Amino acid sequence: MNPVAATPYVYFLGIGGIGMSALARWFKANGHAVSGYDKTPTPLTEALAAEGIVVHYQDAVANIPAQVRENRAQTLVVLTPAIPKDHQEWAWLREQGYDIRKRSQVLGLLTQGRPTIAVAGTHGKTTTSSMVAHLLHHAGVPSAAFLGGISLNLGSNLLLPPTAQELASSNPPLTSELVPVVVEADEYDRSFLTLYPDVAIVTSTDADHLDIYGDKEALVESFRQFVGQIKPGGTLILNHTADPSVAQAVPAGVRVIRYGLSPEQGPELYADNITAQGHQFQFSMHGPQGTVSSLELAVPGYHNVENMLAAACVGQLYGLNPEQLQAAVAAYRGVKRRFEFILTAGATHPDRVYVDDYAHHPREIEAFLRSMRALYPGRKLRVIFQPHLFSRTRDFAPGFAESLSLADEVVLMDIYPARELPMPGVTSELILSQITAPVKSIQTREEILTNAETDTNFDVLATVGAGDIDQLVPRLRNILNIRWNGAEA
Repeated sequence: MNPVAATPYVYFLGIGGIGMSALARWFKANGHAVSGYDKTPTPLTEALAAEGIVVHYQDAVANIPAQVRENRAQTLVVLTPAIPKDHQEWAWLREQGYDIRKRSQVLGLLTQGRPTIAVAGTHGKTTTSSMVAHLLHHAGVPSAAFLGGISLNLGSNLLLPPTAQELASSNPPLTSELVPVVVEADEYDRSFLTLYPDVAIVTSTDADHLDIYGDKEALVESFRQFVGQIKPGGTLILNHTADPSVAQAVPAGVRVIRYGLSPEQGPELYADNITAQGHQFQFSMHGPQGTVSSLELAVPGYHNVENMLAAACVGQLYGLNPEQLQAAVAAYRGVKRRFEFILTAGATHPDRVYVDDYAHHPREIEAFLRSMRALYPGRKLRVIFQPHLFSRTRDFAPGFAESLSLADEVVLMDIYPARELPMPGVTSELILSQITAPVKSIQTREEILTNAETDTNFDVLATVGAGDIDQLVPRLRNILNIRWNGAEA
């Protein structure tokens, strides 16, 4: 048995992270005693607690559950890179000789010996992996998934595989080793190099995480290493924007399928007959497994048409026929905080809309805002953006400013530091000074909420960012719903 899967006690440092919580849920569902620490309570940690997982928020050795402190040899500790090096619990667990592994290492071990579908890319991987998981699940293909976001279809970031009894009664009977696992393959800290996929999707290789990689070439080299680990006879599904050298790094015998929104972009896989009707996109896909017409996607954005192209190609590889794909694509509802509609047209304000999105890279923000402009032409668009990481702000300030300038008004929050310490001269002002939108400002949370109660100088609101800006969403939703609809949301 896998030594990780055999450990009765599992303790998480940073259990509230989206990837960490999926692992915590997997261990809990498989009979392990699961507990963990995180810095602050969130809806996700509260959900874990409601599921029977013990979570605490004060960094103190005494808060580590007794069963963990008393059973060193039978405990696995799972660590997130966001935990600071001076963390007391981490230091004590190291001193005591606990088996401490990174999240990516554990995910790599859990997927060993199983068919693996890994979705990588500096942006688009969460949405695309959730699409793959949904398509397979909707079509009844036995599968599992570890996702980097909350799938609105699954209601979770984890899809558990069928039980052994369910697999034995399937037609034909299966064993767990034959069930494909969909995983979001994170390039941060080269985490995805613990994976050896049968099918890999690479959605993008744009520069990011330069605090880790130093320059884009080093980042691209990590993607080359990742696709070099695709198993013999496997498949790489590669976005047309990815660095061309990535396709050249696959092992002999691995098929490369390039995809895009035209035959020029994706010679092997492309979409055409693309039409937008309200929030819905319709298109046809043409790929190695044939053509599928009349696909209807309820999640807006041309970038999401591309994401669904890659996901549907995986569906075809796993046997989905055109009718199954049409039904599954039409049923897809998206991922929480990925183009998530918080409020739509109210009775008294039919033109008002509030959307929340996780975008935190200039290209992601550009794709999101261009989609918003296409959906709501002529409407006044206000964007509230929280920069994520001092290093990312330093490296991409001009790009952030350019993409945010697609809005009519930009409100910046202070930088969310996550794992980083402040850097001299790096503040939100670095972005603000380069924004060309007609109205721009830096505001505190309190100012944002106060202004939302009285300011009517916008039609469409978007909150954007990867930090803790999501904590504003319920309060903004209630304020705006009272104003627009006369009731709390």
